[in-house]
Amino acid sequence: MKTALRRTNADWLADLGSPGPAREDALTDLRAILLAGLPYALTNWLSPDDPQFSALAEEVVQETLLRVLANLDQFEGRSQFTTWAHKIAVRVALTELRRRHWRDVSLENLMETRDDEAEPALMADRAPGPEAAAEQADMLARLQRIMMEELTEKQRQALIAARVKGMPLEEVARRMGMERNALYKLLHDARLRLKRRLAREGLTPEEVLAAFEQG
Repeated sequence: MKTALRRTNADWLADLGSPGPAREDALTDLRAILLAGLPYALTNWLSPDDPQFSALAEEVVQETLLRVLANLDQFEGRSQFTTWAHKIAVRVALTELRRRHWRDVSLENLMETRDDEAEPALMADRAPGPEAAAEQADMLARLQRIMMEELTEKQRQALIAARVKGMPLEEVARRMGMERNALYKLLHDARLRLKRRLAREGLTPEEVLAAFEQG
């Protein structure tokens, strides 16, 4: 009987690719390997001592096993099979952590300006020098004005949630009651409008980004 440590890449593919006892044994071994590796892989995002960790790990591993079985033909053999599976597990875990992070955040709150700040809520957390801070504040004011004048409420909501605040697209689509493809089109149209308006005002996207790279 092959053990997890003795399996080659070819063994993993052969065992997982053929229904029967060999697949079940391989899945059991792979499950144990993934569960053992997740605490280290996710240490920067979630402590293994967190009460949520065990349930998250079980959920992630189950989803990872399903994805591994569905994508065996995508494994190119350029790394160890278990390394490839671990990468899938980490992507699944981070996607789930991001989803949970945004679960209780309303889209309306993302659009609001905080009362204790002069800048819009979309201001990034930075500590620039006085001159850079002034330039950033001016640029933010211009961008906010352009967005208010150029975009629809729905476009502003989607753009701020997905592109400024980093909310996962699946979550934005769910909150807005849209299909993912429809959200893509909404964001695409919003970016085109902004790009054309920036051009009319003599600004390029590079100039906008440059203002926030100073500090």
